[in-house]
Amino acid sequence: MASRTDNSVFIDAPVDFVWDMTNDVRTWPDLFTEYASIEVLAEEGNTVRFRLTMVPDPDGSVWSWVSERTADPRTKTSKAHRVETGPFEYMRIHWDFRAEGKGTRMRWRQEFEAKPDAPFDDAGITKRINDNTKIQMSVIKEKVERASAQVARTS
Repeated sequence: MASRTDNSVFIDAPVDFVWDMTNDVRTWPDLFTEYASIEVLAEEGNTVRFRLTMVPDPDGSVWSWVSERTADPRTKTSKAHRVETGPFEYMRIHWDFRAEGKGTRMRWRQEFEAKPDAPFDDAGITKRINDNTKIQMSVIKEKVERASAQVARTS
């Protein structure tokens, strides 16, 4: 059964700054707390194919997969999908960034479906994704706001 999540966060930084900082996939291990490493496999125009490796789970399990992401700087949207789907039938992620006052509303929408033999069901993974998204968005908000304030102080 298909599942979806829809989460957003307000970041007190200009939309172009938030866009630039969060769309540089090479920096994701520093931006997110859940990613141990990233390897860029291919780039063509605004599309990048990369391997993400997660920080190990408490039980020592390490998750890794290949994704492809296309960013559209004009519309401030990014679309991604897992090429190596692992325990999912599919996983698609849509990010959008909208100016909101002097800041930015960053929104992530995810669509996915667990495979029948996955180590979780759709309800369980939906809860895990929602819970973790809130954590990661909070971390990203803090890091982007700190970097934006530092740039503003030195300008």
